[in-house]
Order: sequence, then structure tokens, then C-alpha cells
Amino acid sequence: MNKDRNNLQSALALGTEPVGKLLVKYATPAIIAMVASSLYNMVDSIFIGQGVGPLAISGLAITFPLMNISAAFGAAIGVGAATVMSVRLGQKDYETAQVILGNSVVLKILTGIVFGGLSLLFLNPILTLFGATDATLPYAREYMTVILLGNVFTHLYFGLNGILRAVGKPRHAMYATIFTVVLNTALDPLFIYTFGMGIRGAALATVISQTTALAWQMWIFSDKNELVHFRSGIWQLRGGLVKSMLAIGASPFAMNVCACIVVILINTALVRHGGDLAVGAYGIANRIGFLFFMIVMGINQGMQPIAGYNYGAGHTDRMMKVLKYSIIAGVGVMTVGWIVGITIPHECARLFTTDPQLTEMGARGIMINQMAFPVIGYQAVITNFFQSIGKAKVSIVLSLSRQMIFLVPLLIVLPMFMGVDGVWWSLPASDMLAFFLTLITMTIYMKKLKRNGK
Repeated sequence: MNKDRNNLQSALALGTEPVGKLLVKYATPAIIAMVASSLYNMVDSIFIGQGVGPLAISGLAITFPLMNISAAFGAAIGVGAATVMSVRLGQKDYETAQVILGNSVVLKILTGIVFGGLSLLFLNPILTLFGATDATLPYAREYMTVILLGNVFTHLYFGLNGILRAVGKPRHAMYATIFTVVLNTALDPLFIYTFGMGIRGAALATVISQTTALAWQMWIFSDKNELVHFRSGIWQLRGGLVKSMLAIGASPFAMNVCACIVVILINTALVRHGGDLAVGAYGIANRIGFLFFMIVMGINQGMQPIAGYNYGAGHTDRMMKVLKYSIIAGVGVMTVGWIVGITIPHECARLFTTDPQLTEMGARGIMINQMAFPVIGYQAVITNFFQSIGKAKVSIVLSLSRQMIFLVPLLIVLPMFMGVDGVWWSLPASDMLAFFLTLITMTIYMKKLKRNGK
């Protein structure tokens, strides 16, 4: 009874505790988890680059689009479920929150199995479409075969982590992520070097780490004393709830699908203008930039339940205050990323490879890629804010703007005049254009908020 009361008080605190304190409380473990997740990917890349070779780094980069598509389906359910649950908890509708948990698990299992099976069936042509060559296809295929076999466990792991944050357990989500990083870091050298499994060993370490963390998450939600837990009657899919989850999840789904399309265009353009090593350079730049972006995502994840709860409860002042704090933090983090990109790009590239040519190409990619990082912080926070309060259409437009509306045309046009540099410079150029669109959109929303409330 005391545990149930504490869980209820934890949810209610989203509408009563000081906003700054709440954001620190929720964002800190989320940031730690996101940094750990980013380091998790970096560790894989470092071990693969140093232990297998520069072409293996390029092969790993080829898998990014397929990983993005998998993440898209996961986010469509996971982010949507967590957002709807935050709003329902803000409305004190605890019965529906239980059903959301069950429905999200069922949907995760279904999508994980179907996506993994279909991808394995057509893996070679998919990777070739994504830019794999005869030199990089074997590495990409070995890695993705293992990842796709464990796809359903990965989907469940990330989905339940989002639910943990939504029900007021951000530290538990953080612990799960840190555990996967530690275990993966320990298993990577064991499988890659000791067992001689190469890039396949890195993938196996990833799947084992996430599956082990998933077992712990399942144990938490099996506790009947938890405010939201597994029980009978929550597993049958309910059309209205599924529709609500997918409507909100459409924004991150679109973002990840667009990221897939963009990476395909980037990979094929880099292969055409710079060769296989240019794709590896993008893989390195992507990993470094991703570290800072994941910190902002951690801030966003901390903001999400606070903004969603207070929006549902009608506390507009608290909702706007958490947005303000999140923008300041997001811009600050990405500014640090900008400084790193222009001051120590070579040092960053050397973490992944000892190959001089790949190091030079990677350093240049890091510098250009992170040129407009400060404005990404603002754009990412505002996009997530609209998603958090259930304004899916606005969030989708802002998500699409950076990757599809602006970046795709630039990726097509600039390389025609600038070669491989045109591929790189299209990234910061699209960031700036998306920032201005986001700024205009937020200005319009603020004016509407002042006139009509939420």
C-alpha cells in the first residue's frame, strides 16, 4: 500500500513540485542514459574500427538506414505510448494507463517480429540499396543479421524504458541503459578479439546486453504494487488507444524514416564522390555528433512527462516554464558540440581509426557537420515539445523540415557543384533553414496560446 501511494505521489509531483527541480530530476537520469546509449554505439564503432579495420567502419555506416527504419517503428509505438500515458496520468486516468502499457508491449512484439523477419529475408538487396559495395557488404550483412535476429528484444527494451520515464521512474530507465553499456563494453572485446568473431561479435554483444536489461524491466512491471503494471485485461488492442499512440508516434516515426532516406542519399553520394572510406568518415562524424544530440534528447525526455502532465492538467504556466529551461539547456549543450567540432576534430577521428586517410576525412566531416550545432538544440527541443503535448501534426512538419524539406534538395544540388564537400555542407545548411522555420512556428503558437489558452 505504501509503495502504491509513493508511486501515485511521484506522478502527482509532476504538477506540484518546482519546474526547475523536476526538470533536473527527470532530465539528469535521462541524460545519463542517453549519453550511455551514445557511448554504447561509440564503443561498438571504436572496437570495430580499431579491431576489424577501416572498411568495417564503412560497413557499419551502411547499416545506419536500416537501424533508423527499425527505430522508426519502435518510436512510433514507444514515444506515442509514453506521451499518451503522461497525459492520462496528468488526468488521473490510471486505468487507461494500465491498458496503454499492455497495448504497447503487444504492438512492440508484433512489429519487432515482422520487421526483423522481412528485413532478414531481403537483407542483401536492402544493404546494396543503402550504398553497400562488394568491399563493405560482407561487414554490413554480418552485423545486421545478428541485430535483426534480436530485433523484438531491442524494441521491447527501448519501449519499456520510455514507459518507465512516463510513470515517474527515470532512474530505473537510466539504470537499464547504463547496465547495457557496461555489459556491452565488457562483451565487445571478448567476442571481437578473444573469440575472433569480428563485427558479428559486436552485434551479439549489443543484443545480449539489451535482452538482459529487458528481463529486469519486465520484472519491474510484473510487480503488482506498481502504479502501472502487467495484469490481465490490458493485452487486447484497443483501436482508440492504438490510434492515439500512433498519431503522436507518427512524428518520431517520420523523423527516423526521413533519417533513413537521408543517410541513403548521403552514403550513395559519398561513395560516388569520395569512395568507401568517405562513408566511413561519415560514420565517424555521425557518432561524434550523435553524442551531443543524445544529451539534448535526454533533456527532451526529461521535459516530456512534465510538459505532457501539465498540459493535460491545464497548468500552462508550468508547461511553458519547463520549455524555457529545456531550450536553454539544449542550446548550451549543442554549443559545446560546436566548439569540439571546430577545435579538436582530428583527435575525435583518431578514436575510431589509425588509418591516416580515414582520420583526415573523418576530421573534416566532424568540423563541417557540427558547424550549425547551436541552432539544432533549439529546433530539437521545440519539435519534442509539440510532440509532448499531443500536437502531432506540428511536430511532424518540424521533424520533416530539417531532413526532407531542406536537406534532401541540398544533397542533390550541392554535390553537383562541390563534389564530396557538397555532401558535407548540405548538413549545416539544412540545420539553419530548419531553425528559422521552427522559430516562426513557435512564435505563431505563442501568440495563439496567449489568445486562446492551450
